[in-house]
Amino acid sequence: MRPTTPLFLTIFFLFLTTASFAAGNSFKTLLFIPPLIAAGQQENLPGAGYPDGICEIPSDAALEDVSLPDHVIGTGSPESCTSDAVVNAVALGGVITFNCGPAPVTIPMTATAKIFNNTGPKIVIDGAGLITLDGMDERRILYMNTCDQDQVWTTSHCQNQDHPQLTVQNLTFRNGNSLDDPEGGGAIRVRGGRFKLINSRFFNNVCAATGPDTGGAAVRVTSQYNGLPVYVVNSTFGGGEGYGNSCANGGGLSSINTSYTVINSLFSYNRAIGYGANPQRPGTPGGGSGGAIYNDGNTFTLSLCGTKIENNQANEGGGAVFYVSNDRSGSFHIEDSFLSNNPSDGFETNGYPGIFVLAAPGNPVVINSTIE
Repeated sequence: MRPTTPLFLTIFFLFLTTASFAAGNSFKTLLFIPPLIAAGQQENLPGAGYPDGICEIPSDAALEDVSLPDHVIGTGSPESCTSDAVVNAVALGGVITFNCGPAPVTIPMTATAKIFNNTGPKIVIDGAGLITLDGMDERRILYMNTCDQDQVWTTSHCQNQDHPQLTVQNLTFRNGNSLDDPEGGGAIRVRGGRFKLINSRFFNNVCAATGPDTGGAAVRVTSQYNGLPVYVVNSTFGGGEGYGNSCANGGGLSSINTSYTVINSLFSYNRAIGYGANPQRPGTPGGGSGGAIYNDGNTFTLSLCGTKIENNQANEGGGAVFYVSNDRSGSFHIEDSFLSNNPSDGFETNGYPGIFVLAAPGNPVVINSTIE
């Protein structure tokens, strides 16, 4: 039997939704979205996000309106929701939703869903908290690359363009695999345009096990428009023993010269399994840093607010977070967050357990947070 939401909570959620539309999507606090948590409970899986996270959510990071979808995957039954239907809908772009019935549904992906860069500018994929896309340990699940000619070039400056603007919300990604790609991005790989991730979960995704910069078992992002941040909101990476993600670097998130703003999210049981660090030591393939998050480059930021990072591990540096701004022009902020038991088997910054950081002003800015 599907669990139901108590009446008083339903009324409260309806009030929040009504208030958000009345404010033109500009209200700034979003506590949680009940369908995905209910689905997680029904599946006996970790829910989306860190429930004790109470940080404000900027309007740019809010849920997208999907009340008038351009494309609907499925006709009301689980059987109608196929990999082909997902791939075809994603190729068409626009606002995409699912109609697979009232219960949680897992869709085995027999091919990677790929964004075409001329189908935006806004592309939204919303699973309503009921849909799991499963890479079956064989393939990446979702791909966007503004510089991939096969996905259509739309500008002469593909590495810095404002579209597509991709939002993934209320979805679960499981068993994604990009072992054959030295870039990484086991479940999701994004280059260019804009990207945000809301109320989503990542379980048992992998990318290549070695490489000095290979990263992002769950998500790998590079080349965001004008250096604007990727928002990751109310999302879970791992969340419980046996559900973590693993890669050479960055079991959860990875980027090069790309900023992340992570809000009210949970990272646990993710691993950086490479060895030899970056630059790699002689005789090693490199990797092994950033159990949960791996960031490298020059001028970029990492902001954690209302986020829990616990029980992640790195063979080299930063069991929780590896953050390196090579020219020291980037900054790393931690606020209202909890980091605990993230062993770095190789190295970390003195006084910051689980973190290796090279940034301005030298160490992370820490406000009202626990790092232990």
